[in-house]
Amino acid sequence: MRAISLKLNKYVKSVSLINNNIEKSLFNFIVWSFGAILILYLVFLGNMVKNIVERRSFEARLGPLSNEVSSLELTYLSMSNNIDLNLAYSMGFKETKINFATRKFIGLRPALDSGTMGATQNDL
Repeated sequence: MRAISLKLNKYVKSVSLINNNIEKSLFNFIVWSFGAILILYLVFLGNMVKNIVERRSFEARLGPLSNEVSSLELTYLSMSNNIDLNLAYSMGFKETKINFATRKFIGLRPALDSGTMGATQNDL
């Protein structure tokens, strides 16, 4: 009985050693994974906070720029209402002669059968 107990005890210890190594490896893997995830979380959180702060600073600078754009639009509209032919002539612009490119009329070719109207020479 004592021999069986020693064999069983020896077997349990050898299994326990294997399991402890696996458990330690698994525990280390989980701890390192948690650490890596925590670091990534902090990096992403820091980037989000930085982007929010930058967006708010851009929004603060947007007010004066918006006012400047609206004043420039008003100036443009008032200046565009003053543009006419007399202003263009005074600035040195002239009327141009319009030349169009034209082609001689080719005409219709005779109909192939009595049911068709005939086609132009370009349709051949």
